[in-house]
This record gives sequence, C-alpha cells and structure tokens, in this order.
Amino acid sequence: MNSSRFDAILFDAGGIFVVPDPVTIGTVVRKFGGAGLVEQLIRAHYAGMASLDEFATRQASGSIDVFSWEPYRDAYVVAAGVPDAQREAAAVALREYFSPFLWRFPLLNSVAALWRLHLKGMPIGIVSNASGQIEQTLVSQCVAQVGEGAGVPVLIVTDSHVVGVAKPDPKIFDNAIALLATMGVNKDRVAYVGDSYVNDVGGARNAGLTPILLDPYDDQAHQDCERIKSLHELI
Repeated sequence: MNSSRFDAILFDAGGIFVVPDPVTIGTVVRKFGGAGLVEQLIRAHYAGMASLDEFATRQASGSIDVFSWEPYRDAYVVAAGVPDAQREAAAVALREYFSPFLWRFPLLNSVAALWRLHLKGMPIGIVSNASGQIEQTLVSQCVAQVGEGAGVPVLIVTDSHVVGVAKPDPKIFDNAIALLATMGVNKDRVAYVGDSYVNDVGGARNAGLTPILLDPYDDQAHQDCERIKSLHELI
C-alpha cells in the first residue's frame, strides 16, 4: 500500500469500536430525568473521557486507571441531560452497572472505516486496556477478530489483562510492534488511535508510535496532539 505517513495502524478498542451500552445505561438515566437517547449517550462517553483525562492530569497520576472513574460518570450524566438535583444520585446508580462487560455497544461508523482500511491493505491491530474480555467482545459484536471471521480481520488483539501491562506503559505495545516488524514495518511508521489523551496519546508516545486522538465532539481541542472526529479521516 502507498501511504504518505503510515504503514500500519493500531487502535484502542473502548471508545473507538465499542462504548458502554447506551441501551442499558438509558434505562438508568431516564429514572433520574435524563434523555436516554442512544446518540446522546454515545456522545456522553466522550464527555466522560475528557473529564477523566482532565482529572488524571490534575492529579498527575500518569494513568486514568489508577483511581475510580467517578469523574467519567459525573460528566456522563451531565451530558445525558440529567437535571442538577439528580446528577449525584444518577452517577451513584451508574456505578452499579459499570463493568468490563458493559463495553459492548458497537460503533458501526468506526467499524465501516476499519473495513475500508482493511480493504485498502492497511495492516491493522488492536491494543486495549481491558479485563481479559475485549477480544471476545469484538468477536461477539462482529467488529474484528484475528484472521477470518464475521468482523474485520486484524493481525493482533492485545488485552492489558492478558499481557499483564497497561497503557500508558509502552510495553503493552511490544507484541504488536514485534509482529509488524516481521512485516518490515518500523514503529515510526505506525499510528495509534485512541480516545484518552493520558492513556492513549501518552502510551503511544512512550512506545515511539504516532498518537491520534479520536475526539468527535472537540472535547479535547486544547490537547497538544493530532485529533480526528471520525476514523474515516484516516483514509
């Protein structure tokens, strides 16, 4: 494939191809006066991620995964339209539903872009902070799998729980980088696309990859990195 910038692209999974199930969450936020519309709750995810990144940056924690995700849920219920008086109760209620298995709603526009990249011959892989479930989730939702299947064929799916290291630690990328190297792809020609500035942009930079932040609503316009609103911009 002829490419002016990249010879391969690696992706995060959460926020890129799947988000917390808005159907399930909608049943919660509606009880507290939220709108509960699928499109609005997908949008709420990115507001939550921006809040989480901001909190982690203020705390100088180096990762969004070293503390509870209250900042995410607090911003989520605001974006979901929950009235001020009900927001704290709604965020507490959401805490009971959040688990790794809630991240199962496929973003079909992103999957379509992944198909386009695959059909153009771009080597693709997925590297995600997860809990041992993300590869099966992507298979179950027909998003992607290693090799042939109902989803987009990818070269590798790395789950932080499986490999024992998580972003922004660069070691989580080692297997993907090594695999691409066997194909003659150097890591300085590899992009990594994620939705967290702290974990994904930070992790990619630590690993010597080129970070690209998926920021569809300009929540993170202030960040010092390249941003896209849709994976189709990668084409």
